[in-house]
Amino acid sequence: MSADFINLTTENLADEHLCCIIRTKKKHPGVEAKRQWLSGRLSEGHIFRKLDAKATGFIEYAPLETAWVPIVGDNYYYIYCLWVYGSECRGKGYGEALMEYCINDAKEKGKSGICMLGAKKQKAWLADQMFAKKFGFEVVDTTADGYELLALSFDGTTPRFSEHAKEQIIDRQELTIYYDMQCPYIYQCVEKIEAYCKENKIPVSLIKVDTLQMAKELPCVFNNWGIFYKGKFETVNLLDISHVKRILKK
Repeated sequence: MSADFINLTTENLADEHLCCIIRTKKKHPGVEAKRQWLSGRLSEGHIFRKLDAKATGFIEYAPLETAWVPIVGDNYYYIYCLWVYGSECRGKGYGEALMEYCINDAKEKGKSGICMLGAKKQKAWLADQMFAKKFGFEVVDTTADGYELLALSFDGTTPRFSEHAKEQIIDRQELTIYYDMQCPYIYQCVEKIEAYCKENKIPVSLIKVDTLQMAKELPCVFNNWGIFYKGKFETVNLLDISHVKRILKK
């Protein structure tokens, strides 16, 4: 396997392709929102490493202390996303190379380990936990509804979900979505759901997570998205309208 990779920096962020399968010559609002979100994270030690090409192959991780997720622990990295997509990228060892880079980076920086969000049943918008387990990741915490925290520990310590994340209940009864701009798809998901609910007179609360403290105190597991209905947590999956309709029938 031979490939060139590049890390995003404050100097190249404005010009580099962000590896999403959203590809357009015009500026895409979701991609630009992601770019703006990243601009505030890179100085915190956030890493976005990608194929040096207009392709979908990247890993994105950050120090757990500054990662926008309701997970607590000392001296860990948190993996938001590891994605290799398309025939031009799959089967070439890019995923292994990106994970190995993260592991080596963590060891070189004296980290205690690396963690990521998973589930007993693989969720479409989460990194592949079976792939991670091949590198030694193990389940170290769980929620009552089947979400899992996976960790690769170098020193025997482990992170955990915050107590808030395990609550999974809110007072709001209407469709409620917590989101941030970590993923380029979020902008269009929010836009479509808002339009559908307005057209059909469906009450909805769209709550933008815009600070680290707010993210750490969320009442559910969260990678960049969390949805509630009738006060109960539903999923971290980004939704299309058909999925929204199924939830509203409950």
